[in-house]
Amino acid sequence: MNALSIEEVKRDTEIDPGEWRGIWVFAEQRRGEIQSSTYELLGSARGLAGKLDVPVTAILLGNEVKEPGSLLSAGADEVLYVKNAALDHFGVEPYSKAIANLISERKPEVVLGAATFIGRSLLARIAIKVHAGLTADCTGLDVDTEKRLLLQTRPAFGGNIMATIICPEHRPQMATVRPKVMKPLQEPYNSKGSIHEISVDSLSNRVNFLEFVTDDTSRINIAEADVIVTGGRGLQDPKNFAIIEELAGLLGSAVGASRAAVDAGWINYSHQVGQTGRTVSPKLYIAVGVSGAIQHLVGMQSSDYIIAVNKDPNAPIFKVANIGIVGDLFEVVPKLIEELKRRKET
Repeated sequence: MNALSIEEVKRDTEIDPGEWRGIWVFAEQRRGEIQSSTYELLGSARGLAGKLDVPVTAILLGNEVKEPGSLLSAGADEVLYVKNAALDHFGVEPYSKAIANLISERKPEVVLGAATFIGRSLLARIAIKVHAGLTADCTGLDVDTEKRLLLQTRPAFGGNIMATIICPEHRPQMATVRPKVMKPLQEPYNSKGSIHEISVDSLSNRVNFLEFVTDDTSRINIAEADVIVTGGRGLQDPKNFAIIEELAGLLGSAVGASRAAVDAGWINYSHQVGQTGRTVSPKLYIAVGVSGAIQHLVGMQSSDYIIAVNKDPNAPIFKVANIGIVGDLFEVVPKLIEELKRRKET
């Protein structure tokens, strides 16, 4: 008995939510390039800020980041640019220390980051430092304007339900959001703000950056692709991914895969679309032999146009498809490939 005990760690002083105002977005950059997920978050933050009547601030860390002003036109009212050679490449220790210090000093009520490998590790560390809650992998954000609460929606229980989470007693309210589920602003934001460079003291990092190794296992990054052709368990055999690759080649698209295909060892994990893989939002998504489990739908249903091929007329994928083809993929796809080749020759 009493072998384990958990002691709650409380703040030294209670917070006053009224002192916390504003929405912050962590502007993720890699090798000096601001990532597209940042612009998606700024678009979402703009809508939330309008409801709360607060400014949006982009937090950028780095050394020589290209076009930091693009954050203003993407929706930020100001950019806090923490510029230091120690921040050139991501390190969770110096990044979390710099941002946690700014949060304690300036008191934003909401802090958002993308649910990338950087955002997931960084915001979790920051939440511990500032004694805040964190909701990971959100697919929807809204606000309760009366109570000034961030409504953070994410899949739970393996994607079988959607849970909306609030954090009423701590500030800031923090969340990571899956890339490709939010949309950047369609028109440039007329920001009247500016970029403020922030100086920081020496930032220690117990991890030494050696080199960046690019993943060359796929020709096109599915997270950034405009067109994706995805194969599922209906392909029956790994060798049959050849027809998916041929179709993708003709369309100049990326190759995706369902979790079942990846778990079976038919294709590398970097191609996986879904809750436990990549969230994508291409202009065209073609699902071949994919049944459409909820975990997969969460990762691709925001695509602009969806075409599904499956022999099961009751497959869940047809519920989100713009065009559904009920038929044997081994008959349908070769005919599609043949027609594309014919049109390319004429």
